[in-house]
Amino acid sequence: MTGEPNTRLSDLFGLAGWSKGELARLVNRQAAAMGHPQLATDTSRVRRWIEMGESPRDPVPKVLAALFTERLGRVVTIEDLGFGRRGRMGKQRREAGAENNPDGLPWAPERTAAVLTEFTGMDLMLNRRGLVSAGAALAAVSTITGPMHDWLHSDPVLAADAPRTEDPLHADPAGFDRYEAAPIGSEEIEALERSVEVFRAWDASRGGGLQRKAVVGQLNEVGGMLAYRHPEHLQRRLWGVAANLAVLAGWMSHDIGLEPTAQKYFVIAAHAAREGGDRPRAGEALSRAARQMVHLGRPDDALDLMKLAKSGSGDMVLPRTRAMLCTIEAWAQASMGHGQAMRRTLGRAEELFVSDKNDVPPPSWMQMFDEADLHGMQALAFRTLAEHDPSVATVAQRHARRALELRVNGRQRSKIFDYISLASACFIADDPEQADRYARLALVTMGETSSHRTWDRLREMYRLTGQYAGYAKIEDLREEIRVAMPQHSVIKQPGRSSEI
Repeated sequence: MTGEPNTRLSDLFGLAGWSKGELARLVNRQAAAMGHPQLATDTSRVRRWIEMGESPRDPVPKVLAALFTERLGRVVTIEDLGFGRRGRMGKQRREAGAENNPDGLPWAPERTAAVLTEFTGMDLMLNRRGLVSAGAALAAVSTITGPMHDWLHSDPVLAADAPRTEDPLHADPAGFDRYEAAPIGSEEIEALERSVEVFRAWDASRGGGLQRKAVVGQLNEVGGMLAYRHPEHLQRRLWGVAANLAVLAGWMSHDIGLEPTAQKYFVIAAHAAREGGDRPRAGEALSRAARQMVHLGRPDDALDLMKLAKSGSGDMVLPRTRAMLCTIEAWAQASMGHGQAMRRTLGRAEELFVSDKNDVPPPSWMQMFDEADLHGMQALAFRTLAEHDPSVATVAQRHARRALELRVNGRQRSKIFDYISLASACFIADDPEQADRYARLALVTMGETSSHRTWDRLREMYRLTGQYAGYAKIEDLREEIRVAMPQHSVIKQPGRSSEI
């Protein structure tokens, strides 16, 4: 007991709208349903949790997480409730200023597996009930970059170094479908690695909405597998599978507008990659969070994340990976109107890309970044900068056209982004005829994907059509966009119009 109010629990309690007596009765009922009929919570104990900072004993934190998740329609973890987990390094972290790091980052290996299993289980429960993460807030980037800096730069603590118990660690999700963990071998891991490739290809082709639940379910099972101590070489590979699935779950969540959920998966992915000894993969996971920040109109946060991603990736990063990281940094710089910095960063990206001799096979998660993606990101950066400096719109057009020439089959979402970048650049360059052509090409194919991000980008392009309101062809285009636009994809970004 801290003697201080638990502000996190108090805030969520206020959002839920329960009385203290109601919450006590719900805790007892839920605990009984989860196999703990002996639990007897009362109003005074709930008051102590909220007003005095008392931390309840197991299984109450898990029960509360399940109750708040169902009530609020978004994933609520034990950390979200202001209750820390007991485990290695816990005391040290509390003394290091836990009030500035409420999630206790970074996590120990066994805690990463537990958080992964709990969070995916809650996510699946919400998926089944058709709820979304409405009302949740993105974590401040400083609470991620600060605590994780030193940890990401140090040698990974693998399972071999972790304390062992007589019984294997078993992550115990709170009241949702449980995966019974069991040791696995190389054949099972190979099958999991192949499934990641299938999910990744589907996401690139059709967007994140249709297969997100399958990816989250697979990740939940991997979390159960990580609860067992496997031989070190298998444990590393299993952490790698977890990292790849978590990145996919995060990217798919971002793709359909579940932003806080996406951010959590990116952090989980960075932890999983780091525990598997793959620092470049951890850096790439954080770069996804940076791309998310630029999309949401927070380029300064994106640059902070990119500093951590680039420095924490270590010395073994391939030139092509470093080129990819540079393109994200350049996009953030373009969003801030920093043209000279953006050009320097993109120049560095080109140099790194051509310097990669392919003498070392790229990791599976980098195989999607090819020359077409390099031009696509350059087009996006110059198109973004064109909002501040219209003279660069023609450069954006050149890169977008080259990206489209290089795109291979199965990358439908990337093609849509290229069309939108090209149409937007044409509008900025005062070429409505060409803009109309490419905007319609984007519209034709957008219905075949489940990506909200494509609609978000289209809304930004739609804003540029306003200056051609009296132009008959563009008026028709504007009407087609208004009819096609799904209302649930609307997002508000700082300093930008949200009206259609």
